[in-house]
Amino acid sequence: MSAADKVKLEAGWKQALQEEFDKPYMRELGEFLRAEKAAGKVIYPPGPLIFNALNSTPLDQVKVVIIGQDPYHGPGQAHGLCFSVQPGVKTPPSLVNIYKELKRDLNIDIPSHGCLQHWADQGVLLLNTSLTVEQAMAGSHAARGWQPFTDKVIEVVSAHQPHLVFLLWGSHAQSKEKLIDTTKHLALKSVHPSPLSAHRGFIGNGHFSRCNKFLEQNGMQPIDWRLPEL
Repeated sequence: MSAADKVKLEAGWKQALQEEFDKPYMRELGEFLRAEKAAGKVIYPPGPLIFNALNSTPLDQVKVVIIGQDPYHGPGQAHGLCFSVQPGVKTPPSLVNIYKELKRDLNIDIPSHGCLQHWADQGVLLLNTSLTVEQAMAGSHAARGWQPFTDKVIEVVSAHQPHLVFLLWGSHAQSKEKLIDTTKHLALKSVHPSPLSAHRGFIGNGHFSRCNKFLEQNGMQPIDWRLPEL
């Protein structure tokens, strides 16, 4: 039995990543997470939501990839989609700036919540490069094995899909550009939407309209970036 068989994962992703789950680093990562939980540590997101980005956006349906870094590490925030928080949780500062650029770029009204599930359902892969974190400890699992796994996810989707848009916000996301076949995909880069940097070129980058233009030029439905009220 492959290690992948034990993971609840969308069929296309499961097939594409099967060998990765059997590698020693992924076994060690699983053991580490089980030991941390056994020691009473609080890990985010909850277990069933660790692979939520992949389960929400099947491999065959990916159109856009947004690369984040770490899950949110506060109670009730993280649900496995980068930049997104669960319904009822205050919209985080970086997402506020994403909404500001959406308003400026496409005149989309700013929603009252921070749940981006509607984007994921349309083919926006909201991928953090670390899929777990310890409560109140930003970056705590970054060196535990998630990076090679999520690098493989990026390589797989780049190879599998014909015309993707990658939104690479900030230096961490941009470091993943080497995994992307930019001869067929569009990689849009800017500073991170964090309040520390958003005013230096995130607001005004026009990524959302440029993304949709590329999709339409390649015969695909654009993303409806409006988020319905919950």
